[in-house]
Amino acid sequence: MSVTTKRPETTATASPAGADELTPRQLVVELDRYIVGQAAAKRAVSIALRNRWRRQQVPADLRDEIAPKNIIMMGPTGVGKTEIARRLAKLARAPFVKVEASKFTEVGYVGRDVESMVRDLIEVAIEMVQQEAIKMVRDKARDHAEDQLLDALLPGNVAGVDVGGEDSERRDKVRRLLRDGHLDAKEVELDVDDDRNPTMQVFSNSGMEEMGINLRESLGHLFPKKTRKRRLTVAEAMELLTAVESEKLVDHDKVTAEALDRAQNHGIIFLDEIDKVAGRESRGSGPDVSREGVQRDLLPIVEGSTVSTKHGMVRTDHVLFIAAGAFHMSKISDLIPELQGRFPIRVELDTLTEADFVRILSEPENSLTRQYSALLATEGVSVAFSVDGIAAIARTASEVNERQENIGARRLHTVMERLLEEVSFEAPEMAGVSIDVNETFVRAALADIVEDPRLENYIL
Repeated sequence: MSVTTKRPETTATASPAGADELTPRQLVVELDRYIVGQAAAKRAVSIALRNRWRRQQVPADLRDEIAPKNIIMMGPTGVGKTEIARRLAKLARAPFVKVEASKFTEVGYVGRDVESMVRDLIEVAIEMVQQEAIKMVRDKARDHAEDQLLDALLPGNVAGVDVGGEDSERRDKVRRLLRDGHLDAKEVELDVDDDRNPTMQVFSNSGMEEMGINLRESLGHLFPKKTRKRRLTVAEAMELLTAVESEKLVDHDKVTAEALDRAQNHGIIFLDEIDKVAGRESRGSGPDVSREGVQRDLLPIVEGSTVSTKHGMVRTDHVLFIAAGAFHMSKISDLIPELQGRFPIRVELDTLTEADFVRILSEPENSLTRQYSALLATEGVSVAFSVDGIAAIARTASEVNERQENIGARRLHTVMERLLEEVSFEAPEMAGVSIDVNETFVRAALADIVEDPRLENYIL
């Protein structure tokens, strides 16, 4: 049998049902489940998201005039700036991309151009809507795949299984066997599309952005479709056929249209390290001029402009921009005035304390203690963190941050990895063992660091 991709037959797109309808207070509660502290930042992003819902409720003639209130977060590394933005986007089911402003270069220099972040946002939106659309048609696609698989299995291709009787009876019997999983390990041969298409790389003038062009799509009449035979288990064939049938059932034009709309009206772009491009021409020449050039390139995107992508024109007027930076060596006032004006909401995040570390290890649903316990449980090892053990971990992380560079909550990752390194290595031979991570355990595991703090430079 041959597995090919045809033009769409039915339509299936999903509307963005997310957290827009939650009140700011409810959004803060949701963010509190994963992020400790930083109440001011949570309030700011929650209001910004709620304003999107409010904008949709106003009369159409006023709707386009309401611009998003972009946000700048100031705070040292590891205090939750990125996580707040990422969690907000996840709650809203909104397209989200994180980009580092320091990776951009002024037009005319080699590197990424600022418009690439909008193209990235569109790709994320298309993938998001595509997956939602496929999920909606998956049951129907699986039915189609089942019929194709039955055609391949019959007549008489189910080795070792008695499927005697009339054709319809035999088909029904094989169908039951297929649905019950009794044929999963059997093999079947399929003709599948050979997707090894000729491609080439094209480099644009602005930032040398790579653009893959599928020559089979552009010059289809010159590249006839090829197939190749593959032997697969029935279980693998079912997944492959379901995926192919799902692609047929999805209207990709409508998916693209929905994705463009979602990116333009619900997209969130997180501009990290914005402080790294803070620089004014008056301060000198060379790198400072380039940094100001990046700011001026960013300005029209943040203000609202139209960007050309391979999926169509994209307006950024209602994309929410959240910028962040440590601002150790610079100030927000070092940004050009026009760019400052496009970020009317400014929030300063607090430096994390030892008490915050205790809460981070204890309270969030995705806390590191829960993650490590779950990981080691897969090996049959039970790991429990006591109150005094968590306090000792938090104290060690805080002390190391004070003696070395303060990297905030990221230090907890390095301390935890060092703490459980031996257990993680020996876990496959420790099935059935229970480990109590208390203060004594922490002191013993980190004794070399406590005795010789210089080891932190190499271990933590």
